[in-house]
Amino acid sequence: MLLFAVGFLLVILQPSTGQFPRACANTQSLLRKECCPPWDGDASPCGELSSRGSCQNILLSQAPLGPQFPFSGVDDREDWPSVFYNRTCKCEGNFMGFSCGECKFGFSGRNCTERRLRTRRNIFQLTTSEKDKFLAYLNLAKNTPSQDYVIATGTYTQMNNGSNPMFRNINVYDLFVWMHYYASRDTLLGGSNVWRDIDFAHEAPGFLPWHRVFLLMWEREIQKITGDENFTIPYWDWRDAEDCVVCTDEYMGGRHPTNPNFLSPASFFSSWQVICTRSEEYNSQQALCNATSEGPILRNPGNNDKSRTPRLPSSAEVEFCLSLTQYESGSMDKMANYSFRNTLEGFADPRTAISNISQSGLHNALHIYMNGSMSQVQGSANDPIFVLHHAFVDSIFERWLRRHRPMLEVYPAANAPIGHNRENYMVPFIPLYRNGEFFKPSRELGYDYEYLQEPALDSFQEFLIPYLEQARQIWAWLVGAAVAGGIVTAVLTGLVLACWKRRRGTSSEIQPLLIESEDYNNISYQSNF
Repeated sequence: MLLFAVGFLLVILQPSTGQFPRACANTQSLLRKECCPPWDGDASPCGELSSRGSCQNILLSQAPLGPQFPFSGVDDREDWPSVFYNRTCKCEGNFMGFSCGECKFGFSGRNCTERRLRTRRNIFQLTTSEKDKFLAYLNLAKNTPSQDYVIATGTYTQMNNGSNPMFRNINVYDLFVWMHYYASRDTLLGGSNVWRDIDFAHEAPGFLPWHRVFLLMWEREIQKITGDENFTIPYWDWRDAEDCVVCTDEYMGGRHPTNPNFLSPASFFSSWQVICTRSEEYNSQQALCNATSEGPILRNPGNNDKSRTPRLPSSAEVEFCLSLTQYESGSMDKMANYSFRNTLEGFADPRTAISNISQSGLHNALHIYMNGSMSQVQGSANDPIFVLHHAFVDSIFERWLRRHRPMLEVYPAANAPIGHNRENYMVPFIPLYRNGEFFKPSRELGYDYEYLQEPALDSFQEFLIPYLEQARQIWAWLVGAAVAGGIVTAVLTGLVLACWKRRRGTSSEIQPLLIESEDYNNISYQSNF
């Protein structure tokens, strides 16, 4: 009752962040290919009168793509968002948003000049009231219509190239479910033909930055609809877990007493309806998911195919993954070997980093283990465990960034699968975000993780790890260089001494054996690495 009461009291309509801005989902905007709504503060497009931003042409990356998608001009998501819009708001300074009406992640205040750092916490470290508030917020998002955004129910061609807009309203939670679906759906090629080897959010370098943006946007929307500016997504640390410890009525919903595939009626999640789960039906109809309800959340944790995912991931597997020095490698898709991204995503063995798509490790293992709505990629965000899981995956990404301190150039600039190059805009976000913009430490984006806030000594050790790793890789060269340096030093020293003795013209027998004390004090010793 407490959860429903809190949810009722919090039901207020506020703006939502997502895909197509409502202000741009009309014939005029689509035909002009322009999405530059006025900022409420001064009624000028992009807040230009207040120097917040201006309406500008979109600059698309021209870098070559990988071979995984052999088509061009058949998918609305190619060169996002140019099929729909080629002019959007370009915000200045710390301003952000489709109308430059918000602050960049990590900033707040009237002029977006105040830095903020929020901390994401382990869900089991929350107090009972904090945990109940989080659950109430989830339910509120499921029942609050998005004010600023709508979803597309047809392709651009089906919209008659913009003259017949096809959009519909959606609630805040399902908006994010739909975005996850839209980024990972198959390409519709006409008739009954589809292309399945395409995904703008998975199976390639953008997997981690894309979900980082997704969580930041989701987190911000909860802050907006609740008025709770301090809200952060909790995470579930699933390392070494014996079973789904969050799958209880106290947390994310227990098992139904008579049907193990359903949630317990004691949890309000049992009344939630899923959307965007029938990919084969959409493909056969050459249609997009229109967010129609498709039944309750399904979940039967642990009763999955054990040959594919025998258990939940271990701490040792996470540590091995963190030791990998390459963010991406080879084909930069699910066949990549020794790739941190591919190993964390779960297409490479978490003990060897060799690609093995017949098994599901780390991130993928958790999805498969849940054995229900969360196990199908396009509709996986329907299960609220999704955000707990991906917050922890993001924390592993954050640990890797802090340990290896990669330059931006480490993220591939070219030849990645479609949509995943460094300068590509992420599908389907408006405002626009590039993949490379989120290949940076979380503190620069305004958040941290509770378990990563370690004492100074541990932080110093973490700082040293990448340098020690580099030293280990070149130890033979270092030893060889040291030996060679010693030989050269000895030879030079001998030559200098010989010349010195010859110049002095005095036999060694009459030279003093000890240095006078005043000369000794003037000698300095230096150690060079």
